[in-house]
Amino acid sequence: MRELLRVTPGAPVDLGAVDPRSTPGLPGPEVTGLRRKEWARRQVGLVGAGLGRQQEMLFADAKAREAARGGGAAGPGAAAGRRVLLVLQAMDCGGKDGTIKRVAGAMNPLGLHVRSFGPPTPEELRHDFLWRIRRALPPPGQVGVFNRSHYEDVLVARVESLVPESIWQARYDEINAFEREQVDAGVALVKVMLHISYAEQGRRLLERLDEPRKHWKYDPSDIEARARWDDYQAAYAEALGRCGTDAAPWYVVPADRKWYRDWAVAHLLRETFDTLDLGYPPAGFDVRRERERLLGPGRTA
Repeated sequence: MRELLRVTPGAPVDLGAVDPRSTPGLPGPEVTGLRRKEWARRQVGLVGAGLGRQQEMLFADAKAREAARGGGAAGPGAAAGRRVLLVLQAMDCGGKDGTIKRVAGAMNPLGLHVRSFGPPTPEELRHDFLWRIRRALPPPGQVGVFNRSHYEDVLVARVESLVPESIWQARYDEINAFEREQVDAGVALVKVMLHISYAEQGRRLLERLDEPRKHWKYDPSDIEARARWDDYQAAYAEALGRCGTDAAPWYVVPADRKWYRDWAVAHLLRETFDTLDLGYPPAGFDVRRERERLLGPGRTA
């Protein structure tokens, strides 16, 4: 899935060529049967269980490294502690919350570091745009999830003219340098754009208006952003093209079908974990001796 959904580094991006209702990589009916949605949802549960084990190994690896350092501060480089960071970007109603709930929800909450990014606060505006992002990075051994991210500063800031063009243009290189720095420090970045259609967004917005239990999710400003759909698509295309690098690639996931979206993101995470070659660290003590101490002289388990 990583190869299938990956944006080619350095190549122009045409989001119009990606069908938001497509299901790339999904097996045929000989595997899924006729009920593809139910099959995909079961698979998300199975993959989620595997992600939970991988997350535990990631956490155990960080604890072992910390113990080896005697609890001291981590040094530079990947040995400082590996972690995984899932970055989710999408148009309004693109499914970021649902993806987090169904995919990341299978992991242990104690090992999850979920952050959402809205408009910057007055304090955040006093710093450079990456200041709040650095403060939100997951610690070693944890899985971080960004619901929106530093890319808002080349998306919303661009389309809504919040800063001069010279400012947001310079941010692409700043983002690439920042992400390269994080990868070198042991962060496995998984950057996902959940790609929905204009029609599907409209349907989901209507659902929020028609269902009182979803009114809290509706924001009147979504209509203003929807009116600038083409501008946002152009901004996304440039961000994906200029910041999809070998070190930190972008993945475009067709997201009109929620069940496929979850299946695809779960597999992207699983494949990323597989590249880390994780395992449980060996005991830092004599297991046999500790058993003898526990059981006492002459006793057996």
